[in-house]
Amino acid sequence: MREKTVLKENKKRKKQIGLGGFDIIFFIIVLSLTTIGLIMMFSSSYTYAYYKRGDSFYFLKRQLFFVVIGIIIMFGVSTVDYRKLKNFASLLLIVSYVLLVVVLIVPPPAGYEEFHRWIRLPLVGTFQPSEIAKFAIILFFSYHMDKFYRHNNGLVKHNSKDNIVNIGSINMARMSFNKFLYILILLSTCALIYAENHVSGALLVFAIGFFMLYLAGFRNWQFVAVLILFLLLVMAVIIKPEILPGHASPRIKAWLDKDYSPMKYRWQTNNALYAIASGGFFGKGIGNSTQKHLYVSEPQNDFIFSIVCEELGLIGGTLIIGLFIALLLRGLYIANRSRDRFGTFLCLGIVFQISIQAALNIGVVTDMLPNTGISLPFFSYGGTAMIMLLAELGIVLSISRSSRIRKF
Repeated sequence: MREKTVLKENKKRKKQIGLGGFDIIFFIIVLSLTTIGLIMMFSSSYTYAYYKRGDSFYFLKRQLFFVVIGIIIMFGVSTVDYRKLKNFASLLLIVSYVLLVVVLIVPPPAGYEEFHRWIRLPLVGTFQPSEIAKFAIILFFSYHMDKFYRHNNGLVKHNSKDNIVNIGSINMARMSFNKFLYILILLSTCALIYAENHVSGALLVFAIGFFMLYLAGFRNWQFVAVLILFLLLVMAVIIKPEILPGHASPRIKAWLDKDYSPMKYRWQTNNALYAIASGGFFGKGIGNSTQKHLYVSEPQNDFIFSIVCEELGLIGGTLIIGLFIALLLRGLYIANRSRDRFGTFLCLGIVFQISIQAALNIGVVTDMLPNTGISLPFFSYGGTAMIMLLAELGIVLSISRSSRIRKF
């Protein structure tokens, strides 16, 4: 009788991993952000593209290509059982390490000699290994945390009184080793990204890893201790910005001192604030931004949210923030109803990565944080980032297929 029940359950789960049955609400949120992001990327970029490339549609055509590829990959990934990703967790982490080393060796693109962030490939163009590293951290931590969940949380099942101490000691040793391994992987990845002169990328990966460490079973006092150390490091940077690389320390000074080099290090931030302020409540309308006419440097990239606020106003900007919050909440809902820990950890890591990246970008654009160079998901121009983003969201859709949620 029990075997029949198990077989029925397995058949149900196989049916759910197929062409239908993913969470339509999450999909609509993703599609909405992708569509609005593509429209606003074109509206923000066509002036800059005309002056710099001689073609107003230059960035739109390339970004549209990446979006189409990304959506195809998203649908493809959503039909694959996400549990199969466990087989590639260690391999992807090793590949990300190799790419992070290679990017330090190959010559950087012209005009970016100080920044070893990109690898150029024929036909594809450039891509950032740090984008792959972010997902590699999430995937490996999710796989390893699920595999050693009992050890990580100090749980052990004893068969007799005689082996309580022995098994408990082994469990504690494994728990300590796992946590040391997580910290080692996280810090080494951050160090390699930092070596690229990519401070913002290193901070983002650290934030993702920090969140995953909490899921790994770090006790509250351990979590607080790491947080305090991080805050002390932030205070040290604020007090003495010179400890950062040459391109980063002036940005900290410009953030603290609003009069510091306004024609250089505060030019982009000041013009972004002008754009946000001039948009008012209802905005100037799509395509009517003034600041995108070579005032906000490369408006299709990190500071695109300022153009969004200028053209769509406070109401439009708030609605877009609301969509990001909806993405986070729906992702948490899917994760909470996943049928296994691996799906829960993986879903939580992905939606947290997108949410913290969006929050940091908006914080920079509104001058609440120093200029760090973090892009806005769905909106900022970038092929690698867009394809990786949609592929990761395809994994969330795959998780939703077997989650205990209502399908529409």
